[in-house]
Amino acid sequence: MDPLTLKIRLFFLHWIHCRSHPSSVSLVKHFSYKDIKRATDGFRRILDTSSNGGVAYRARFQNGQVAFVKEIKILDDQDDDVFFGEVRLLARLHHRHIVALRGFSSGPKRFLVFESTENGSLKDHLSDPLKTPLNWRTRLQIAIGIAAALEYLHFFCDPPLYLATISSSTIMLDENFTAKLADISLLCPVGSDTMLPESSCSKVCRGERCKNLVFQLGVLILELITGQSAEDGGGDLVKWVQESRFRTSIYKMLDPDLGDEYDSQELKGLLTVARLCIKSANKPAVKTSQILWYLQNKIRITQDVVQ
Repeated sequence: MDPLTLKIRLFFLHWIHCRSHPSSVSLVKHFSYKDIKRATDGFRRILDTSSNGGVAYRARFQNGQVAFVKEIKILDDQDDDVFFGEVRLLARLHHRHIVALRGFSSGPKRFLVFESTENGSLKDHLSDPLKTPLNWRTRLQIAIGIAAALEYLHFFCDPPLYLATISSSTIMLDENFTAKLADISLLCPVGSDTMLPESSCSKVCRGERCKNLVFQLGVLILELITGQSAEDGGGDLVKWVQESRFRTSIYKMLDPDLGDEYDSQELKGLLTVARLCIKSANKPAVKTSQILWYLQNKIRITQDVVQ
């Protein structure tokens, strides 16, 4: 990216970020445990289950508000200060491509309540034959949107956030099919059974987290291109795109739902980005700001990204 363009962009986004309203727990609603239980129909409206045992639910509250509710698992020996620290920082995130925090519950179980995403997860639309297939333009916009979310987390949050899970299961789609990252954490895992605040993570840890997120973005792009779930065949997708002669099999791997409705040059450009991201699993091959610039400028698609 041109140094002057990058400097102007960083200054502009930092200015917007600084003008955001200061956040605290008081800025989001406190829900009782009974509120959450009633809204999720006795915790039966399950959307997803994470690897750490947390469960995501679809909720409808008595006032008609529809929301996405996520259970937060924190170690028993950690007090509420850790949880409320997470609530305060998540409440400060304001980005078009990150689900907005609407409230929390600190009862017998801890929950975060996020804005509703009417069209469910990206995985639903890639794997469910009853869902309307996503067209090529929408898939490009999803890739750009999530890259913009990562740039925001890495460069415009204080402290920077590096802990997230990027996959078709954690990308939610609103009524306009705008992609929103729904799995962001402020707790840094250290070892297998210890958790510390993100501020305690070393620079080395942060670097590894950053590379890991770029790698996950690369796999997500492969999901968008092939329609395959990384959870079911992520290893195969990575192996395929790393092969020296993978270009000879591109059209065999392309999601059949796309038919002939795609741009070949944009497809090749998107695969170039995916390959660069995949390389970041072992070394920092590319930065999130570079990824976003490439997607917006080299693949000839523009999108208004609201910080």
